[in-house]
Amino acid sequence: MPSRAESEVKAALAAVEAEDATLAEKVEMLMEIAMGLQTRPKSPEQLLQAVTLYETALALCPPEHALLRGRVHARLATALQAVPTDDIGPLKRAREHLETARGILEHEGRAEEIAEVEMNLGLVLQSLAAARAAPITAAISAYQRALRTFDGRRYPKEFAILQNNLATAFLSIPFSDERAKMREALAVQAFQEGLKVVDFVEHPSEYAMLQNNLGNALQTVSSAHTVENRLRALDAYEEALKVRTRAAAPVEYANTIANQANCLCGLPDDLDRPEAGNRGNLVRALARYREAAEIFAAAGEEAKVGAVAGMIADIEAELDAAPKSNGATPAYAAN
Repeated sequence: MPSRAESEVKAALAAVEAEDATLAEKVEMLMEIAMGLQTRPKSPEQLLQAVTLYETALALCPPEHALLRGRVHARLATALQAVPTDDIGPLKRAREHLETARGILEHEGRAEEIAEVEMNLGLVLQSLAAARAAPITAAISAYQRALRTFDGRRYPKEFAILQNNLATAFLSIPFSDERAKMREALAVQAFQEGLKVVDFVEHPSEYAMLQNNLGNALQTVSSAHTVENRLRALDAYEEALKVRTRAAAPVEYANTIANQANCLCGLPDDLDRPEAGNRGNLVRALARYREAAEIFAAAGEEAKVGAVAGMIADIEAELDAAPKSNGATPAYAAN
């Protein structure tokens, strides 16, 4: 017995076939139906059905409609990108479709369409690089090409996302050579460039993402100014929490307070007397980890619950073993 999604797709195909329309118009209809399935999929099966519809659209698309064909390739790639699987096959297919779309759109499409393809190609290449199936430098190049069109003045949202993606790509390169510090610096600079064009009022999601990820980068960069960087990271997390509230975005909020907790664990209570320890900041970190664990558990994020539980156990053991605080004021206390 066919599933509901399969039945819906068959009905859509039959409706398109019955329409008194040109082939190009039918291709447009199929794309619209596929985009509807893809926008808010209720199951992975709906994404696969969207892929089927895009493939049907490609098969129907007349050769003389090159621009339309390029757009179908681009949309099909985004559906393949979104398929939840550990198999890199869909990503490899997405890469092929994006490269085909780029080749067509470079002659037929608008600059913004080409830049969007480059943006998505960068994401696909970055995912393939994580699976050691593509060089991360290819992803970086795609993002940089997209930035030729998506500049900060005209396209602040896209610019911010691209800067975030660039930064995470830089940070994903193994730090095993003398250029590691330069790549870390480029990553921090990219986050900061993105933050120049967005704020928490006009572009709250992008602002919070950049601040959270900047905080993570500042925690991990190699530097002689570790404490200063951690204080800057805590400020970045506080900025992210202006958007990522527990009520509005509980999982994102939990991610950020867990990052904040990790940062607090490495800060002394008294910056002038680091040898006095950090019991006060450990207590604050413990409270944030416990809150994050509660939210992750409610959201069914079992892997994150496990990771945070490990941190909680480590801090509790450290607090049990450490001498009591001498009353020093913590280096940082979030409001």
